Amino acid sequence: MTDPRDLVTALVAELPGWLPGQRWFAGKDRPITAVRPVSSTVLTEGDPLLLHLIVEVVQGDRREPYQLLIASREKLPEYLGSSWLGTEQGMPCYEATSDADVTGVLLDKIAQDADAGPLRFRHEPGAEVTGGLRARPVGTEQSNTSLVYGSQFILKLFRKLTPGENPDLLLHRALQDAGSEHIAPLLGSITGELAGEPVTIGMLQRFVPDAVDGWAMATTSVRDLMAEPDQPPDQVGGDFAGESQRLGSAVAAVHNDLRRALGEQLADAEELDRSVKAMQTRLDVVVERVPELAEHAPALRAAFDRLYKVDEPVPLQYIHGDLHLGQVLRTVSGWLLIDFEGEPAAPLTERAALRSPLRDVAGMLRSFDYAAHQMLVAEQDEEKTSERALEWARRNRSAFCDGYAQAAAESIGDPRSHPLLLRALELDKAIYEVAYEHANRPDWLRIPLASIARLCSGGE
Repeated sequence: MTDPRDLVTALVAELPGWLPGQRWFAGKDRPITAVRPVSSTVLTEGDPLLLHLIVEVVQGDRREPYQLLIASREKLPEYLGSSWLGTEQGMPCYEATSDADVTGVLLDKIAQDADAGPLRFRHEPGAEVTGGLRARPVGTEQSNTSLVYGSQFILKLFRKLTPGENPDLLLHRALQDAGSEHIAPLLGSITGELAGEPVTIGMLQRFVPDAVDGWAMATTSVRDLMAEPDQPPDQVGGDFAGESQRLGSAVAAVHNDLRRALGEQLADAEELDRSVKAMQTRLDVVVERVPELAEHAPALRAAFDRLYKVDEPVPLQYIHGDLHLGQVLRTVSGWLLIDFEGEPAAPLTERAALRSPLRDVAGMLRSFDYAAHQMLVAEQDEEKTSERALEWARRNRSAFCDGYAQAAAESIGDPRSHPLLLRALELDKAIYEVAYEHANRPDWLRIPLASIARLCSGGE
């Protein structure tokens, strides 16, 4: 029988070459200098053997922990060949999240409230979780890995780990206790230890098989509009404005529930100053990396400095933190918000901080702009379609704000009644987009740059 300790030692040596090819690995910007095992837990023995492994990935002065599910079996099925890591002691070893024969144990242990070494598998009080189901991975994710069990459950495994309770789990519990209608029910969790502190390994929710993500719906609507260039937007069959308005109301309702469940506070002068300086620092960093942004830097700095003139109270609370059209699902009964962990690249302290709910609004407004303009990346006659794209974006941004205003708490009301703050938050998000596109999709860089130009000139 393979000794798990020997297996871990051998496999860790393979990881520096394997990790950069994984979609969820966040360290593609630097070479890996070392990978060190932190903990290993045997989940099933025999053939196949299943291990839960936490490793520390070293990249110069950066040290980040990741979790892996590693399996070893005598004969590797052909469909798992792309997950192969190496052959140790005559046994093929592979990343196991694509293996339905072994990942069912994760759901089984949650259903049983089981322990495995330092790992705690628990279902939520009153939740009905049944085991005995095979899993299939969701193929569209980037920073995490989710497994769907039948048509009933979805288990998200957080790949990059941070000590402390993940905001996704914290906020889903708060929203569920508040009776929110705009989340998928939380059913269970997997937790462990990291650096002597609790860490969230995964969370289980009810799977919604009939759901369609907002990005797919919005971009389909844009294509419909482009296909009928002479029709007014409200007369095109795929008009999305009604859904945008309902989505705005759903986001406001979630903000209201979070406020009631976890409270709020007003930003003081020190908090405002800290926020402005953070925006200015982010701008400086991105300008250094992306020369194309430099021409807009003076206008961006001026927009951020105008926040010092805000003389109205700025309420702060828990928010989604990374809201866009890919983070919302349309079901037969309405809109759901998913993935409350915040921006994955941000430190946990930032993701867990109280912030203005207008940051979520700004994220969604930016997403409408992206949905409208993504078709233009490969468009030959851009001038012909850019006007229609702007028309779609403005119509849906306005509808979203209308819906938000109808459901928002009185302290926030219509997002458009806070123009300085909303504009600054949109620009801050657009700067993040510039950095992302420059590093990952250079052809898309013109989308946030063009939007920054419009926002700085008073457009959008």
